[in-house]
Amino acid sequence: MKKLVLLLALALSLCACGAPAPSQTPVETPAETPPANTQPTDPLEGLTLRQKVGQLFVVRPDSLDFTQTQEQINDAKAEGVTAVTGELLAALEQYPVGGIAVFGKNIQSPDQLRQFTADWSTAGDIPLFLAVDEEGGRVARLANSEGFALPQYESAAATVDAGEMGREIGAYLKEYGFNVDFAPVADVNSNPDNPVIGTRAFSDDAQQVRQQAAAMAEGLWENGILPVYKHFPGHGDTAEDSHSQLASTHKTLEQLRAVEWLPYEGQTLPAVMVGHIAAPEAGVDGPASLSRTAVTDWLRGELGHEGLVITDSLAMDAIAAAYTPAEAAVQAIEAGVDILLMPNGLREAFDGVVEAVESGRIPESRIDESVRRILETKRQLGLLEG
Repeated sequence: MKKLVLLLALALSLCACGAPAPSQTPVETPAETPPANTQPTDPLEGLTLRQKVGQLFVVRPDSLDFTQTQEQINDAKAEGVTAVTGELLAALEQYPVGGIAVFGKNIQSPDQLRQFTADWSTAGDIPLFLAVDEEGGRVARLANSEGFALPQYESAAATVDAGEMGREIGAYLKEYGFNVDFAPVADVNSNPDNPVIGTRAFSDDAQQVRQQAAAMAEGLWENGILPVYKHFPGHGDTAEDSHSQLASTHKTLEQLRAVEWLPYEGQTLPAVMVGHIAAPEAGVDGPASLSRTAVTDWLRGELGHEGLVITDSLAMDAIAAAYTPAEAAVQAIEAGVDILLMPNGLREAFDGVVEAVESGRIPESRIDESVRRILETKRQLGLLEG
């Protein structure tokens, strides 16, 4: 399928996809009124099942290098992919993922990074999400890379003006070709023994976190960067790091509503990342990222979230130690997730989702629901016309 033809088909009538418009949409083009006696084209028309399933995946660029083992892909110190090669483009054709998440090992220099993101931006039939973790503070892939003269922030907790931080980060992410930031951290740092959040959170006060996270998100949006609130239902009151094991909060449902959920409540959020966090006292014994109760009943139902839902990395041990890549991906989709982030084995996870649809375990209409949200978000970011 020629990219131009596909993009023209995708661009028509995406306004009915159901993703929310943020308070300030970075790029917005008025929808044209269809000529009389014509019906709008379905944005999914002409897409194969594999193309639709692919939109659900955002992966490390290294995952498309089929010469690497999963251990190499996951290893932050291993050599990373730093250029878009013909082999990577061939892998993208076979596994047409919806986005690329860049890490420190994929970054060598400012010029290399600009070329890297520019090459990915023209790859594939459907424009890619180009994502990065750039929270400010210790989690900042660009600002903490050698050779980048970028604004430095001590931490979210030390930030006085989160809106200005969001605008600064958004501006340089846009300059370097990104369109998605896995930030702001919307966790409330309510457990001083938490090993992973700490000063990555804006505060131990839920109302302050709500205000600061919203301000940072607005600053990112102003620069055309999709903000991703994280980590629902709340990682700030856990004593475990979900990178190494399943994290748990022992708060009741009422306690979660009163504190952890306040930053998400009553707002139109473009995207939310769901963590690998159990909440046994609230009725979720396994990871929230694979839980229909957490994703569909709580986040979509009670909190009314209509934007994208993204898992935390599915290569983290909280998931990888207990589920196969295919089962984790399938359960996340069944829970109501739209985007599967960095599975611990792209080909196994991707083929597992395709097989689940073909076998009838997952209705294709369920895949279509997420793809419509994804394409609408890409349209809002100016990646698709219409």
